[in-house]
Amino acid sequence: MPADKMRNFGFLIRDVSRLCAKRFEGYARELDLTLSQCKVLAHLARNEGISQARLADLTETDPMTLVRTLDRMEQDGWIERRADPGDRRAHCLFLREAARPIIEHIWKAAELARNEALAALDTREREHLVELLERVHTTMLAIEANGERPKPVQRRLAR
Repeated sequence: MPADKMRNFGFLIRDVSRLCAKRFEGYARELDLTLSQCKVLAHLARNEGISQARLADLTETDPMTLVRTLDRMEQDGWIERRADPGDRRAHCLFLREAARPIIEHIWKAAELARNEALAALDTREREHLVELLERVHTTMLAIEANGERPKPVQRRLAR
């Protein structure tokens, strides 16, 4: 593959993500929720019992901002905080029944945005794209888990 196309990899990943998020927000607008609120609910739906700290990591949300968001969701009856049995200072988060229809709408909005994004691909191409991205994701997670830091660019060029 020509080097010029590979230089666009990061830009394309980021821009596709941005455009998909924008489409999702358009579909989710009728819920009167922000993208970050939808992310909190979606991650919580997949990870009930998660700690607030871990949810902040997963959603890439500042912990203080997340606390305010969770406070509102708790007031609206969407989530429940329970004491963490392993840490008196922490809370585990759970969904309440009132949040279930909202989460269903979030999944539908995500499906509509995803289908639009992938409209130019047939089923086989969609599956292949996701498989490739999963491999890249696994590689990046392994690098992160190993604590590997990027090497300075100048050193790499000097070799």
